[in-house]
Amino acid sequence: MKLFNCFFVILFVLVPLLSNGQESIPVIKNLGELDSNKLGISNYWLQMGTNTYNFPMLVPIIVFQGSSSGPTLGLTAAIHGNELNGIAIIHRLVESIDTKVLKGRIIAIPGINTVSVQEDERLFIDEEDLNRNFPGKKNGNRSAQYVYKINERILPFFDIQIDFHTASFGRVNTMYSRADLTNDTLRILAKLQQPDIILNSKEASVGSASSRTMRAESTLKGIPTITVEYGNPQVFQDDIIQRGFKGVMNTLRWLNMYGNIELQKLEDKAIYCKKSYWIYMEEGGFLEVTVALNQKLVKGENIATVRNAFGEIIKEYIAPENGIVIGKSSNPANMSGGRIIHLGIIE
Repeated sequence: MKLFNCFFVILFVLVPLLSNGQESIPVIKNLGELDSNKLGISNYWLQMGTNTYNFPMLVPIIVFQGSSSGPTLGLTAAIHGNELNGIAIIHRLVESIDTKVLKGRIIAIPGINTVSVQEDERLFIDEEDLNRNFPGKKNGNRSAQYVYKINERILPFFDIQIDFHTASFGRVNTMYSRADLTNDTLRILAKLQQPDIILNSKEASVGSASSRTMRAESTLKGIPTITVEYGNPQVFQDDIIQRGFKGVMNTLRWLNMYGNIELQKLEDKAIYCKKSYWIYMEEGGFLEVTVALNQKLVKGENIATVRNAFGEIIKEYIAPENGIVIGKSSNPANMSGGRIIHLGIIE
């Protein structure tokens, strides 16, 4: 009986790797093991530690290898497990990119936090935010070791990077880019995505010594990196996915990896914000946010109403200054300290 149970466990773990044509996909330890001579689109599994049964935890890697030399563009999706739109953007690239035209290489990771993606969770298994744990620790806890492997096995192999995000649970976002706008390269990268809003975000490009974002870590390595927020969590949004795909294609053309693009002719309807902040609930209740995404606000304008359990209005919130709605709460049940809106202050 014990032998049967052991066989069942091994079979349960191996079946995902031996189905849907995935049995022939090579497993690698870092991106330095990619076969640069293999043209076209190639799939790999990158090992990122081992699970309870001592089987490898694997991250999917899609490599688009062009027919001539050029830079390496890194695309990272879902460092938070509920950020799925970026995965679909990468899948659309698989359907569309002609590697005979491509110069250089695209390394796309459709789900860098596979542990949380498959569990429909935002945070890692130890309830840590991977995107606040860089550079990680070789001998740290679970999230610290996972981040350390991202830092050692993935990031050094990019020349330029776009990190795909979405809002978190209970919130919705516009499509917006985060970048240090004092850097000309990053400002252009942000513009190329053609988002609704471009937010100056220098602090997150630097971070602290032990709690950096992946963008900050890549920046410290000399890799020009921006973050793009693609809408809402745990969904595929067709319009956002198509816009994200076009933004990546614009980037490839600007890098002369896939034709070229004239920046002067690129439509730029984005609203530029010099800073942003969240407005929070002072006391709990049932929240009705009365403003829309991308709505421009005037100081003193009503943004939300809060009612108690009996339907009585207990608090109304107003815009503290002029700005634009970058994101907002979508969860009416809200306690004190809950988020209301993410307010961008226009340049």
